[in-house]
Amino acid sequence: MFKIPEKYAEIIFILGIIVSLFSLFFFLPVVVSLIYGENVHIIFALIGGFSLFTGITTSIIFRFPNQEFGTKRELQPRDGFLLVVLVWVILSFISSLPFYLHFEKLSLIASIFEAISGLTTTGATVFGGLDQMSKGILIWRALLQWIGGMGILVLTIAILPLLGVGGMQVFRAEASGPMKDKKLTPRIAETAKALWAIYFILTLFCILFYWVAGMSLFDAIAHAFTTISIGGLSTHDQSFGYFNNPLIEIIAIFFMIVAGMNFTLHFSAVRNMSFSMYWKSLENRCFLFVLFFGLVITFLSLYPLDQETHFLDKFRTVAFNVISIATTTGYATYDYGQWPPIAFSIMLLLSCFSTCSGSTGGGVKMIRVIIMFKQAGRELSRTMHPHAIIPLSIGETTVANKVVLAVLAFMFFYLVTLLVTLFLLMATGLSAGTSLSASLACLNNLGPALFELGPTSNYGTLSEFQLLILSVAMLLGRLELLTIFVFFSGAFWKK
Repeated sequence: MFKIPEKYAEIIFILGIIVSLFSLFFFLPVVVSLIYGENVHIIFALIGGFSLFTGITTSIIFRFPNQEFGTKRELQPRDGFLLVVLVWVILSFISSLPFYLHFEKLSLIASIFEAISGLTTTGATVFGGLDQMSKGILIWRALLQWIGGMGILVLTIAILPLLGVGGMQVFRAEASGPMKDKKLTPRIAETAKALWAIYFILTLFCILFYWVAGMSLFDAIAHAFTTISIGGLSTHDQSFGYFNNPLIEIIAIFFMIVAGMNFTLHFSAVRNMSFSMYWKSLENRCFLFVLFFGLVITFLSLYPLDQETHFLDKFRTVAFNVISIATTTGYATYDYGQWPPIAFSIMLLLSCFSTCSGSTGGGVKMIRVIIMFKQAGRELSRTMHPHAIIPLSIGETTVANKVVLAVLAFMFFYLVTLLVTLFLLMATGLSAGTSLSASLACLNNLGPALFELGPTSNYGTLSEFQLLILSVAMLLGRLELLTIFVFFSGAFWKK
């Protein structure tokens, strides 16, 4: 009765497993809601229970009639792409239901926007009045970012071998950066486990440090979730400005920088017991240099304008906000929209490329910019020496020409997507400056934009159509464009 082509049955089976796994995360807001005496736990319990039942039922139905346990099948590339897109769309919808059911005046589109913003670690929000909001809802927003940071799919890959399914194609489709075949360990499942272990341990340390520094335990957990994931959602309208605590800001800066690095570096440093790994990586050195350069330029642009504020206080404000935006986190302690155009323009530019591949940050990733610069240099050399064979190398690794071409294609799609999003928003009546900053903020998974959508505002003023445009932009940015654009290729649909 349920006999369908094996490849589709396999995808639906894995999809059921993922939905079942995801439903378990609803347990945390249920507990938090009960602790604080709220009634929102009923909503989370019902949605979580229904998702768990649906996921288990689906996986059973589409496993037994189509394939025996114990067989091993590696998913094909198109299977990986299809599964990744389906997972993100379905989980975004499920995640939006608590918002939609809890807030009477919140539309379904706005709820989906908030959920997508969470899962993609963007941090754009339609909500105001966070200080009076239900703790269960607040922890759910933070948890969504934590789940999306490393990725529910990476977690799933760790258990797929137990179910007789290989996960490499899923990893390729979901991972960030141009060199997706690079593994930490011989087996992709072990790689997934290693990444999640590092992610979890960093989160625990971040919670502990925030708590010791003066945050309440609830705020420490929520902000650790959104710091390590580089999400940027806060439990307060003033974001980190609410705490006004230099130590808390220093801790946040440290963990934002750590989360903006390639997690394979963290793994290698721990495995080899050597911090020199961080300096050996060209991408990581460029990442740190760009952060320092952006901080210095922004500080110098502001220094002559405010002579009354103490030097250290001014530097602290600049450092926190620049690093927050450059790493695409999106926290704020000050309305940087009031700074000179050169300052916030540099910050917005840094958000496009600063973070490393394999990090939880957004944007095009630093490694792609490095490859483009090296390719430009190689073309200049070829102009002088047309017959020379000039390899493109990053450290001791030679970059294949197919990777270079993939980077160029990615940058083309990135620019086209940015322009289309910009023009669509402008066509709806949004100002050019706001449209551009919102397009960059969502495509780079940054969150807060400028002008009408600056750090002191939110996206709640936008129309449903504008929110829908930006929701698509966030998904495209998180899945790095090609994972979704491949569906518009004729080759994808050919047998």
